[in-house]
Amino acid sequence: MLKLTKKADYGLMALKYLAEHPETPALSAKDVADALLAKILQLLTKNGLLRSHAGMNGGYALARDARQISAYEVILAIDGPFFITSCIKGAKSCELTPSCTIKEPLARVNDTIAGVLKSISIQDLAEHEQPAARAHGDRVQAAHGLVALTL
Repeated sequence: MLKLTKKADYGLMALKYLAEHPETPALSAKDVADALLAKILQLLTKNGLLRSHAGMNGGYALARDARQISAYEVILAIDGPFFITSCIKGAKSCELTPSCTIKEPLARVNDTIAGVLKSISIQDLAEHEQPAARAHGDRVQAAHGLVALTL
């Protein structure tokens, strides 16, 4: 299975964003990062995980208590449903369905992964990260001019 790294994913998103704005000769890293993060924040708001506050002192806030928002909900809101193999998600059957011995075990793996993600709250993630690590992460993100959501 092909899985892109975060860096490759961000790189593709940044280049796509720049290609969508050919009229602008150059955009700053902050402009690109702000635009990409804004799209993620909009998805989280649309899916009821964040509330947006307009105005001069506006911004975003959690729509529910951090203990009530799961990592699964965040991933679902941003990427949609996930499956470790394509045969699990579709109603179409392949020609190997009658003799397939892996569909059901892989479906159980997928369900197990989803269950683990559902059991991890945003509060769990917030409590897990140490303050020193958080400060280091902020410096690295600022140095690279990218804003990353850490799950």
